[in-house]
Amino acid sequence: MSKSLRLSEKWFQRGLWLVALAFAWFLIGLGGKIVGNLGGVEDTLTLEQFMQQPRAAQLKATLAQQRQRQAEANAALLQARQKHQVAVANSHSTRETFDNWLATRSVTARSEQDPEVIKRTRELDGLAGAERQALALVEAQEQAYLDASQATDKAQAQWQVLEEAAREPYGDALRARELRVFGYRLLLTLPLLALAGWLFKTRRKGKYWPFVWGFIIFAGFAFFVELVPYLPSYGGYVRYIVGIALTVLVGRQAIVSLQRYLERQKAAEAMPDRERRETLQYDVALARLAKSVCPGCERKVDLKDPSIDFCPHCGIGLFDHCGHCQTRKSAFSRFCHACGTSAPAAPQQTG
Repeated sequence: MSKSLRLSEKWFQRGLWLVALAFAWFLIGLGGKIVGNLGGVEDTLTLEQFMQQPRAAQLKATLAQQRQRQAEANAALLQARQKHQVAVANSHSTRETFDNWLATRSVTARSEQDPEVIKRTRELDGLAGAERQALALVEAQEQAYLDASQATDKAQAQWQVLEEAAREPYGDALRARELRVFGYRLLLTLPLLALAGWLFKTRRKGKYWPFVWGFIIFAGFAFFVELVPYLPSYGGYVRYIVGIALTVLVGRQAIVSLQRYLERQKAAEAMPDRERRETLQYDVALARLAKSVCPGCERKVDLKDPSIDFCPHCGIGLFDHCGHCQTRKSAFSRFCHACGTSAPAAPQQTG
């Protein structure tokens, strides 16, 4: 159809389509924000809300206390292990020094009477005792950490029992909330889709068609794109059922539209030639001729063949002769291309 438009009109049409797309883009952005924020209408649900009270609150406090004890015991155990390692290192270093000293000194008297030997032996005994004390502290802290870990595991197991009991009512409440929020979104988008359908039927060729088409694009996007991610799943059954229903509705409408179109075409082909050409819009006729198809039945026709003046499929006149100069011309032209004489039987200009 654009081939039959004037050059300036083509650019105006493209500009208006940009206006329609920009209008739709801003509406889609606003609609996406509104649809996304509708989930905040309902309160957020947590699993803990459906657990047995006050048992859950007491157990939660106990679990937090046991975890704190476990963390403190772990920190104390790390400190005790560090002290034990230091004690072991000191004892080992002093023993090596003592052994080296014994190997190099000249013993002139009995070793048990040597004051230096006795002194160093006592030092080694003291370091060994410190090492044993540090090891005992490590063992005590390990026991404390083990007790705290077992108490924490016990409290955690009791907490899991409460969670399992609350999981089913929590899931039911989540599904009910999901359905309510989806209902809010559906109540918002369904009227938009209905209004878009009415605008498409009655206003799509009006004076303000860019805004009409922008709203139609927005409504279709809001319903078929933005609403789909929030569609309840229930194992996929709802999505498949909705998909089947939409497919049946769209397919039925397509079949009905095709039947109506074929009936209109059959009725039009039964009309007289002149009357048929008068009912065709001028721009539509020129657009179809530019594609080498019959303006009446939309079937392929070899328009370059000078012997063809009528459509071989529906019989509508494609070429005639100017009443003034007898030049062969298109039967849909408003003026003769040879002499400029008006063709009174030409189709009406698009309103």
